[in-house]
Amino acid sequence: MVPETQELGTTEDLVERVAAIDVAKASGMVCMRLPHKTRTGRRVQEVWNVPSTTTATLELGDHLVCQGVTRVVMEATGAYWKPYFFLLEARGLECWLVNARDVKNVPGRPKTDKLDVVWLAKLSERGMLRPSFVPPKPVRQLRDLTRLRAVLNQERCRHKQRVEKILEDAQIKVTSVLTDLFGASGRDMLAALIAGERSPRVLADLARGNLVRKKVALADALTGQFEDHHSFLCQTLLDSVDHLTGQIARLNEQITAAVQDLPGPEEHTRPGPSLVERLDAIPGVGLTTAHILLAELGPDMAVFPTADHLASWAKLTPRTTQSGAKRGSSPTGRGNPWLKSALGEAASAAARTDTYLGARYRRIVKRRGRKKALVAVARSILIIAWHLINDPDTTFRDLGPDYHQRLIDPRRRTRDLVRQLNALGHDVTLAPAS
Repeated sequence: MVPETQELGTTEDLVERVAAIDVAKASGMVCMRLPHKTRTGRRVQEVWNVPSTTTATLELGDHLVCQGVTRVVMEATGAYWKPYFFLLEARGLECWLVNARDVKNVPGRPKTDKLDVVWLAKLSERGMLRPSFVPPKPVRQLRDLTRLRAVLNQERCRHKQRVEKILEDAQIKVTSVLTDLFGASGRDMLAALIAGERSPRVLADLARGNLVRKKVALADALTGQFEDHHSFLCQTLLDSVDHLTGQIARLNEQITAAVQDLPGPEEHTRPGPSLVERLDAIPGVGLTTAHILLAELGPDMAVFPTADHLASWAKLTPRTTQSGAKRGSSPTGRGNPWLKSALGEAASAAARTDTYLGARYRRIVKRRGRKKALVAVARSILIIAWHLINDPDTTFRDLGPDYHQRLIDPRRRTRDLVRQLNALGHDVTLAPAS
């Protein structure tokens, strides 16, 4: 086997003046490593504790700037890293946020805040860490809005499920007939129940649209033991649902305005609503998913040099594992839960369409299963999104559900099928179709 030759960096690539912070809620342990003033090749290390208040953090930034520190590294610990990161960044320092999984200390050694921060500083000065993606402030603000909207949507869904449980407790089986309990007909029936109406026929007469044909089934399902106790519980939950609906509507307005104000990849440019419209053209991707993609990725794809880099960062690419002659794949990893959740919903919607993505899902699901097929479609959607965001002149064009069939050589396919029939004992004679 020919040995692999690779050009490596020298000691000049080391970061001479570096600081690391072990972040906690009330304070942070700081380690600063600098070159020795008189002895060449030696390092000076200083470790001290700093409160996490704004004043103390700004004083820390001034001290590090005076010492000539060029990089400050900290672990992603909850939300406690944010004050250090943003305040020190405002002081002109290069701040790196790193994954705690990548900076674990050597097993078997004692674990203290001091030892952890020293180890973090040593890894940083030797260039053994990779920074996590921290978007600029406008994208972070948009991300806060979209994530809050997702949380409120989940909370509203929980309240709706609690209303259904109360109806089941009262022997009201209306959800077995109604597709959406919180549609126009369902809300009218709930309002009448809460107001004191108990006649199943009167309640069934509130049906609208296609539900009119199901009045008999509705009357049977609305026969139960709905009491004033259930009425109070339902009204309380419906008030919460309506309140959350109003909050989500206000968030939608704020998100739309924030997307229009996003800075573009070039100075004095803005992606504008056209980028959202181009993302919305992807099968399975709606306005909500387009907003989430922009919030989690940002409008500048310079952070991700290629689409494969983005897919790897989102943990939609299996990890390669190789040992000896055996080569396999490992799980994709957790990744960004907000992004993966939105892509999963988009992939589920695209799988039901008569498009290239739908055909891709149906090809993979037969041999790999539903979960892996959805991950493959989600990765394809993310790749498409990278190209649309990276090139403002690119528009989405569906390849069609018969894309893979068009790639097949008809003569080769015919020859293969004839061989299979001959192997089964059939004598095949082909005639051109009229």
